[in-house]
Amino acid sequence: MPVKVVLYGVGAIGARIARCLLKKKGIEVVGAIDIDPAKVGKDLGEVIGLGEKTGIIVSNDPDKVLSEAKPDVVVHATLSFMDKVFNQIMTCIKHGANVISTCEELSHPYVSNPKLAKQLDEAARKAGVTVLGTGINPGFLMDTLPIVLSAVCHEVKSIKVRRSINAATRRLPFQKKIGAGLTVEEFKEKMESGAITGHVGLKQSIALIADALGWRLDKIEVEPAQPVVAEKEVKSDYITVPPGKVAGLKQVARGIMGGKEVITLEFTAYIGAEEHDSIDIDGVPPIHEKITPCVHGDEGTVGMITNMIPKVIKAPPGLLTMKDVPLPSATPEHMDVYLR
Repeated sequence: MPVKVVLYGVGAIGARIARCLLKKKGIEVVGAIDIDPAKVGKDLGEVIGLGEKTGIIVSNDPDKVLSEAKPDVVVHATLSFMDKVFNQIMTCIKHGANVISTCEELSHPYVSNPKLAKQLDEAARKAGVTVLGTGINPGFLMDTLPIVLSAVCHEVKSIKVRRSINAATRRLPFQKKIGAGLTVEEFKEKMESGAITGHVGLKQSIALIADALGWRLDKIEVEPAQPVVAEKEVKSDYITVPPGKVAGLKQVARGIMGGKEVITLEFTAYIGAEEHDSIDIDGVPPIHEKITPCVHGDEGTVGMITNMIPKVIKAPPGLLTMKDVPLPSATPEHMDVYLR
């Protein structure tokens, strides 16, 4: 029998995931949920630009969809913050569905919101289902990948991870999210108002690495995002940034232990950036890994969510993180192969 999946959220990322799952062997998409009035009542194929009908009507009634569809897994792609998605996740648990979520704070829920994490974990265990927050970042590039690379080290002193994205290759909402095209003053105003949040997930990634290594950190410091100002004109298909205006942002987070900086994460995203993902481990042996250009964030998220479906189905019940599940891998064959 195919794995039955309900899509909870069919926005920019949810739509990409939907297109992937609809053609995935061994997956049957049995429902779609979204609150956008422009999507509710329409065929999923129309909503995600598939060019054909699927017979799945997007609904704004989660209880109705979940009770009728009885999915094995809910792929959840709505918001970044735990308090905003808590009730959504609890509804999925109530209906006996495993959950894989792109919610950044859910990637390490115990450092994000211990109280809500405990409630989710208890509910999931009682229902016999698994809940996992993952994606490309957080979820893999700046946490799971360095954890795996550390496996060859018999000593580790520190870890530094850098991700640099040329925002010109990304969708317009992402470019706006990082402040491309604004003046420096406008950028600062949007930071103060919360319209620009910086990268959500750095704290969670540091906590995940520390937990995997058994490190008890004194504290995690996440600096506010800083504007990257264009020195020359740069442009994307959507935005032209003249010299002196903001091309994007940079943000740094640090894990401190024993008064020393032992985990450092640097996230940079601006129009015209040189792309790479790099991991440097000061250990024995030392590790220096670099991916050029960087892994595409949206496509990577689709891959992570899709490929974790069998891992989550086979995992023990509860609220888990990426360090608690088997090593991730691609699932190019029929999904049944990975569930045996």
